[in-house]
Amino acid sequence: MPPNTTASSGQKPGKSGRKKGRKARLFLIVLVLALFGGVAYGGYWGVSTVRASFPQTKGSLTLDGLSGPVDVKRDGNGIPQIYASSDEDLFMAQGYVQAQDRFYEMDVRRHMTSGRLSEMFGSGQVKNDEFLRTMGWDRVAKEEYDKKLSASTKKYLQAYAKGVNAYLKGKDGKDISLEYAALGFTNDYQPQEWTPVDSVAWLKAMAWDLRGNMQDEIDRSLMTSRLGPKQIADLYPEYPYSRNKTITQEGQYDSVTGSYVQGGGTTLGSGTQSTAGTGLAGNTTAPGGLQSQLSKLYNVLDNVPTAVGVNGNGIGSNSWVVAGKYTITGKPLLANDPHLSASLPSVWYQMGLHCTSVSSKCQYDVSGYTFAGMPGVVIGHNQDIAWGMTNSGVDVTDLYLEKITGEGYERDGKVLPFTTRRETIKVAGGADKTIVVRETKDGMPLLSDRDDELVKVGKKATVDSGAPDRGDGYAIALRWTALDPGNSMDAVFQLDRASNWTEFRTAAASFDVPSQNLIYADTNNHIGYQLPGKIPIRAKGDDGSLPSPGWNSKYRWTGYIKQSELPYEYDPKRGYIVTANQAVVDKDKYPYTLTTDWGYGTRSQRITDLIEAKIKGGGKISTDDMRQMQLDDSSEIAKLIVPKLLKIDVADKNVRDAQKLLEGWDYTQDADSAAAAYFNATWRNILKLAFGNKLPKELRVKGQCLNVAPVDTTGPADENQTVRECGQREADQSQPDGGDRWFEVVRKIVDDPNNDWWKAPKTRLDKAADNRDELFARAMKDARWELTAKLGKDMDTWSWGRLHRLFLKNQTLGTEGPGVLQYMLNRGPWKLGGGEATVNATGWNAAGGYGVVWVPSMRMVVNLDDFDKSKWINLSGASGHAYSAHYTDQTDKWAKGELLPWSFSGNAVDKSTSDTLVLKP
Repeated sequence: MPPNTTASSGQKPGKSGRKKGRKARLFLIVLVLALFGGVAYGGYWGVSTVRASFPQTKGSLTLDGLSGPVDVKRDGNGIPQIYASSDEDLFMAQGYVQAQDRFYEMDVRRHMTSGRLSEMFGSGQVKNDEFLRTMGWDRVAKEEYDKKLSASTKKYLQAYAKGVNAYLKGKDGKDISLEYAALGFTNDYQPQEWTPVDSVAWLKAMAWDLRGNMQDEIDRSLMTSRLGPKQIADLYPEYPYSRNKTITQEGQYDSVTGSYVQGGGTTLGSGTQSTAGTGLAGNTTAPGGLQSQLSKLYNVLDNVPTAVGVNGNGIGSNSWVVAGKYTITGKPLLANDPHLSASLPSVWYQMGLHCTSVSSKCQYDVSGYTFAGMPGVVIGHNQDIAWGMTNSGVDVTDLYLEKITGEGYERDGKVLPFTTRRETIKVAGGADKTIVVRETKDGMPLLSDRDDELVKVGKKATVDSGAPDRGDGYAIALRWTALDPGNSMDAVFQLDRASNWTEFRTAAASFDVPSQNLIYADTNNHIGYQLPGKIPIRAKGDDGSLPSPGWNSKYRWTGYIKQSELPYEYDPKRGYIVTANQAVVDKDKYPYTLTTDWGYGTRSQRITDLIEAKIKGGGKISTDDMRQMQLDDSSEIAKLIVPKLLKIDVADKNVRDAQKLLEGWDYTQDADSAAAAYFNATWRNILKLAFGNKLPKELRVKGQCLNVAPVDTTGPADENQTVRECGQREADQSQPDGGDRWFEVVRKIVDDPNNDWWKAPKTRLDKAADNRDELFARAMKDARWELTAKLGKDMDTWSWGRLHRLFLKNQTLGTEGPGVLQYMLNRGPWKLGGGEATVNATGWNAAGGYGVVWVPSMRMVVNLDDFDKSKWINLSGASGHAYSAHYTDQTDKWAKGELLPWSFSGNAVDKSTSDTLVLKP
């Protein structure tokens, strides 16, 4: 279930605190009372009814369509291991079991991907549905299913759907989950049968959240209203190649063979990649009208329910693999922890899929993490190999400003007609709505058609002298690789049955979207890395960092990078591979621009340093060492800034007492650390004073207002010439977010105490800051009083965990609706250590506050010497049923950094089995 998707009859997902319809509120209150047995329906809505949707996990059931019996063995955490004698039986059982645990989640997911949320939740979802229909994820998924996927993949998808529908047969909504019982008070919605396309479409939603740098593309353009080109460049520094290692280090592009090679190749030299900041007609400044359009577009995008992440922001992940020569076992160890939005239930579903005898008839023996609603295993291991994923961050989206003329758009001086389609949105409790979707000939939908204000702005947009005449205005179109049919679903099954490096790379070649860093290890003591994905090649001089002029065809994509040209690494001499969203390859070793917006390598370099320290110390790395590395919460930015903070002479005794917390601090961000709390508050205020208050309102936190000069400047404003401007962005999406891009921004100027960025205007309470130390002193003071207000005067009671808390909110009804219902469905808080850009990446947005925004959504360590000694954990639990024992039974252990045993062999699974259900034909 998309973790930020929230809906209750007519309410928008992901927007807590919105005004709810009186009728919906009354219905939900009735439900709460009924569940407590406080009204006449109490017997009907009692505990027995709530438990009626719990899955049967013991005994036997008959499933029409099976060719033989299937065993479903669940351990003490409710995690299922399925045993079957044919591929079709295996995936049919997977569909049945996932529907038992998570069908409501699956149902909401498919309504999101198909733009049909209004059918479940009413008129408040229409805007979201309009946008999702415009993108057409389900249409592309259907085309993939019809024309691109292999016959075997279709067979598995059909078997999975058959299993889901076998579970649904004869059940009303209230028999499936509590949420359907709640929806029954507001509309007559009933779940429909599952289809194979429903499974394929989920990959589109996942790809949307992991789409690359569209957010940075928008933000850079919005910054031009207040900042000049050099200032924007300051805020987007180049990747620090000399300090933070790239993923691949022992290979490069060979211009002679036209392929990526390990060990050889020809150095390309500097300047081979496009330079940043080309954008509209080669300019670095976005036109004023386009700024307004992009601001409106941002709001539209922000309202779209997320699948796995925070609308494209903050998506990280760690994975690394260590060769057997450096491990205790003598075989590789592989770790992975994807950083995604916190959701309840977790976006991941743990399970094993086992053929009782692996053969051509039944080819799978695999275990790991998948998504409810999708057959197969996405991350995990089989009997021969293990693999993990992190988001590569490769730029696979571009925004184009299209010049509208009449019913068409201009391209190289000619007017071309749009391709149009009509979409009818059905609305629970309301009238249908029909929209018209316009696309260019290369399949780019006009996103700006989905917002009336965007259309108005497009008609008034100002562009430079190189643009064509205004005509009927301008529109914003999207080019995205995921809108072209692909065969990523084939890749899932190919990965699941791959037995060696060659088969693994073949599977990777099918992984079109989203582009992920794939790491690899096998039982024959090999390790590897492959960058897969459909990655565009842009025209020379265009790097995708800013929106491009659609009227000029030279800005169109010219093709895609071939599989043989994509970076990889196999058994590198150093004996390990680390991927944590850093740059994939050195810019001087590769001719193509993969992105201008890598993660800046803070986490990856810390992991590398931890591995190197162990190796150079002569030790061997164990499974528990890998786990401990996942929990590392050292703050790299604190190591840089704290020594300078301690040198500042602070006059105020109260602030000086807080400053002393940093003396002797080891820079670890434990949940009980007062020093971590104070430092992070200081860091937040440094960012606000130095950068945040100088950004345009479109990037600042909604409701936070400032007096700003009505001219482009970062210096002190003239008090007599200021205007009141209030931020417009949601707190968890605002800037500066405090991530490792901002680490790098500060690192570049921290030894320049008189840099203009360190200047801050005076306020009613504070004098102007004219240099770094004055700004740091002011930030320390502001942090002291901010924490006093939040945590109390007594610093002995301060702790990072009191600020840095995780709340798990149940999808949809757990975020909107009466407080009592939220209390019933939601869990938390958990006080967490870790932080932004640490290995233990419990992310928070420095502009918006200290609450946890994204998390290691799962953790695993795979032992290639003995798979039964591997370990894993999920954020929540196996079940999506709020009163199940397995709703959040893993969260306490997850918060403590513990891992669960991960049984794989038949004997180990039998020993860990608590319940066995036999599915009979």
